[in-house]
Amino acid sequence: MSTVTEALQSRSSKRSYLPKPVPRDIQEKILQAAAMTPSGANMQPWVTYAVSDKDILKKVGDAIIEKMDTGVVHDQFIQYYPVNWTNPYKKRRIVTGAGLYKLMEVDRKDEATRLKMWQDNFRWFGAQTVFFVFTDKANIDGAEGVLIDCGAYMQSIMLLAREHGLDTCPQGSTTEFGKVVAKALDVPDNLALLYSVVIGYADDAKINTYQPARTSLEESVTFI
Repeated sequence: MSTVTEALQSRSSKRSYLPKPVPRDIQEKILQAAAMTPSGANMQPWVTYAVSDKDILKKVGDAIIEKMDTGVVHDQFIQYYPVNWTNPYKKRRIVTGAGLYKLMEVDRKDEATRLKMWQDNFRWFGAQTVFFVFTDKANIDGAEGVLIDCGAYMQSIMLLAREHGLDTCPQGSTTEFGKVVAKALDVPDNLALLYSVVIGYADDAKINTYQPARTSLEESVTFI
């Protein structure tokens, strides 16, 4: 069994998977343990749809790509990315994206390949299992605390996945098309999608070797 430190250090977002679904019993173990994630007032605000049905995953992906093809850039419940990017966050985003494209030898002007790489998000990078995490719309009506709690829940899922020898990729890309996902999954009207997590068995594709840099403690921590 991995320690928490080992799980954190060995985890990175994988973008290519074997066509192998995560067994139901392992999904249940991960989600049962993740349910122990603390939340404000013990709200436990996460509502998870664990999907391993290939037809349904294709339906969701098709719906998002179809929406993109009409020129829609997002159709979301929450604003995931900053509206006004500032440094150092803007620089980190640029460096991370540029590093990934450089690894894959994709030119900046190669818009077709870059678009395909983006749409691979909605083919779930070949993975056969995706966790879609929702919350009740009332929870985010004028308040943001639930977003923190559900973020912690996502972290729990990803660390627990490492314990079971699985890899993951958290997806802000589906957050941007949350309303499309909700409609495709036919969830109750009171639910809003927050994010999804691709989970499965990563293959040895080149793209999975990418490791974005992390800032130093001096840049991000103040000891008093």
